[in-house]
Amino acid sequence: MNKQTSTLLGWLRKHRGKFALLFLALVILPVAAIFWADHVCRSAAAGRIFHSVNETPQNDVALVLGTGKLTPRGRPNLHFNQRINAAVELYQSGKVHHLLVSGDNHIKGYDEPTDMRDALIAAGVPTNAITCDYAGFRTLDSVVRAQTVFGLKNFTIVTEEFHCPRSVWIARQRGLNAVAFAAPDLTSRRWTVRVKVREALARVLCGLDLYLLHTQPKFPGPSEPLVLTASAN
Repeated sequence: MNKQTSTLLGWLRKHRGKFALLFLALVILPVAAIFWADHVCRSAAAGRIFHSVNETPQNDVALVLGTGKLTPRGRPNLHFNQRINAAVELYQSGKVHHLLVSGDNHIKGYDEPTDMRDALIAAGVPTNAITCDYAGFRTLDSVVRAQTVFGLKNFTIVTEEFHCPRSVWIARQRGLNAVAFAAPDLTSRRWTVRVKVREALARVLCGLDLYLLHTQPKFPGPSEPLVLTASAN
């Protein structure tokens, strides 16, 4: 063993405690956070996610979570279609009487709520049975604003299977009696891997928002309680 190698080994031994802490911070804690967030999320949503209209509880209002009509490449967004189809099915079944469509429109030319409203009307949902929330920038914003702005305590969330547990988790943490009607997930292998990784990280960030940062919507008000018209029931 030459002198340089011996010096390096000595330095590593001297600082092994710091390396152990670094390993803990960079590997163990993130993995533990992912497992913790997934467990808490699934526990909060247990028994509250439904895949059949017949099994879904009755509620006056469904909160339809937004996504873009088109992908960044200008192609039809299949996620958008899945959510619209599920919302139409739920409304036409009579399980809800009003649809609150919540999404992002802060960039010129990008308007999730209006695109969702137009798609729902084209599918036969009456205009007066739809309300747009233009400040649903994140899942947390959409769910919390359903309570603080639109006065909802009991509602059905409409989104895809992968997104349902986190959405219900947020609602439960706010003391809301929310369930979810799950639109089918897309099934391609590439999409499945990507969405699982993204959702795992999103659940960790959600846990931080709910328990540590106590994050509030970007635009919390003013209050605009929904008034359901007779023709929408």
